[in-house]
Amino acid sequence: MPHDLHDLPKLRDSLSYLYLEHCRIEQSDLAIEIVDKEGRTPVPVASLSVLMLGPGTRISHAAAVACAENGCSILWCGEASVRFYAAGLGETRKAEHTLRQAYLVCDEEKRREVAWRMYELRFGYRLEEGLSLNQLRGREGVRMRDAYAEASEKYGVPWSGRRYNRKNWQKADPINRALSAANACMYGICHAAIVSGGYSPALGFIHTGLQLSFVYDIGDLYKTEITIPVAFRVTAESTRNVEERVRYACRDQFRESRLLKRILDDIDRLLDLPVELPDVSDEVDSDPGMPAALWEQLWQEEVSK
Repeated sequence: MPHDLHDLPKLRDSLSYLYLEHCRIEQSDLAIEIVDKEGRTPVPVASLSVLMLGPGTRISHAAAVACAENGCSILWCGEASVRFYAAGLGETRKAEHTLRQAYLVCDEEKRREVAWRMYELRFGYRLEEGLSLNQLRGREGVRMRDAYAEASEKYGVPWSGRRYNRKNWQKADPINRALSAANACMYGICHAAIVSGGYSPALGFIHTGLQLSFVYDIGDLYKTEITIPVAFRVTAESTRNVEERVRYACRDQFRESRLLKRILDDIDRLLDLPVELPDVSDEVDSDPGMPAALWEQLWQEEVSK
């Protein structure tokens, strides 16, 4: 853990994620341990980016503290990691990146520029000038349909569209379950990267109005490259335990594609982040327990009463 909590951690040097269910997580020295019917398994939490807790998991206070102190985000999710419930905070304490993100989101023209760059990154080439966001969304829809169709033909997996029901999960066909599990892993990694980088998961540019809007914006950049091919390949191999197998396959693909190294660099480029952010050290509270300068006079008056 950095000595200065204001510093950004080296997310790119970390492992990706670990999904657990039906077990207990305890603290052990500077690491954590998974306790289940098979015994105790130590986990080097200092090199882990995301700990995903599924049904039947319990985590001790000391283990949660160990994760927080080592910059490992904790996500509470549903079975097969397809529903997201809550998350802990990342390691960075400064707000320059969030302020930059909010500045761009609140300016309609600048927000459109960022959305345009996101679509260009998805398509891989410069788009024609003059296209509206609705036209871009339409082209994105066609691109995704083509990606599903190509993967279906390549791997020989029948495809009839993206259909699933969260309330009746097992009713979905294997490929839809595989895609949902793969996307959940992708969103978990992107969420961890966003929080670790000091950005807000809620301030999206294409998606909007959700607590995870920016997570969806960033996760969708890599679907055609990673989650769609992985889901179709794993389903083609076998439909048995497809959700569990696709999580392992995604973990391997995240590592091979060096995804953690790429996410924050891509976000910085998308938001046109300056190479060096302006020095705002005078604007950062020296003591996080003290009020900001705006309220300091009122606070002093209250104390003197």
